[in-house]
Amino acid sequence: MPVESVAVELAGEMYLATRSPVWGGGCAFYDPGAEGRVLARAHLVTAGQFADIAAQEMYRAPGADLDLTEVLASGRSVLGDGRYETLVCAGWLDGAPVLTLTAPWGVRDVAWTVPSAAYVRCVGTGLLAAGAWDAGTVAAYVAGRPGAAGHWSPEGVRELIAGPGEGDAGPGAP
Repeated sequence: MPVESVAVELAGEMYLATRSPVWGGGCAFYDPGAEGRVLARAHLVTAGQFADIAAQEMYRAPGADLDLTEVLASGRSVLGDGRYETLVCAGWLDGAPVLTLTAPWGVRDVAWTVPSAAYVRCVGTGLLAAGAWDAGTVAAYVAGRPGAAGHWSPEGVRELIAGPGEGDAGPGAP
């Protein structure tokens, strides 16, 4: 488990593209070069934990260390041409690099894909659990991302992520 998890806002854009065989719809990617802001959650993990997460996302065998020299020096390291095979350093937080995985392409270089309800719930509840934003803010943010926009409404996302007592009256409420 991470030592700590905190809410962060990063420069760039989160968008949904490709198709996940697990989730059945679009997956989230990060374009640090795009205009905008990304609501995210940063987890303080060891380099070994990060390498294991990366291996899982890249469909590689776990156990190998990642060489972080390039990403820490230049902000980016492309390890392959597939999804989640590009490492990005989105900045620094309390002396630790904010590292993430994304695709080598940007938000304008790929067709956007509508995410499944299960994926929207996972992303939305993760952001909500960060504690920095309320359900309405998270719902509007997720619904507005390329790939979700025009297919998911803030109300639809909010129904998936807000539990009772979180300011959501629920379906059918006046």
